[in-house]
Amino acid sequence: MPSRRPPDPAEVRAALLTVVDWVDEPDAPVPPRPDRAAAVRLSLAVLEQVAPGRSVEVRVPPFGAVHCVDGPRHTRGTPPNVVETDPRTWCALALGRLDFDAAVASGAVSASGHRAGRVADWLPLVDAS
Repeated sequence: MPSRRPPDPAEVRAALLTVVDWVDEPDAPVPPRPDRAAAVRLSLAVLEQVAPGRSVEVRVPPFGAVHCVDGPRHTRGTPPNVVETDPRTWCALALGRLDFDAAVASGAVSASGHRAGRVADWLPLVDAS
């Protein structure tokens, strides 16, 4: 399978900035689905690039999932190391608006397996200050 084109940092930052009000303000209107999808998919692509590997699966339904983090490769069934969250929480993590450990502690992020927490090593994914 050919490798994907690395995401353009400016494109990723722009996509995340389209959802930043929604991430920061609880009462902000929900951005259009294409904006949310682009923010999630592009930021997941960045994670896949900066944390290459196949030992952790990061899921952000309904918009995407990637494998990342070096280590033993998972090949069948349910992966032993999974991070799963909703799009708003993922965007908050990618933007650095939310701490990974705090999100896990609050239940906003489900992280199973001993390698799942390593995803935090690469967050935030963009500088959106």
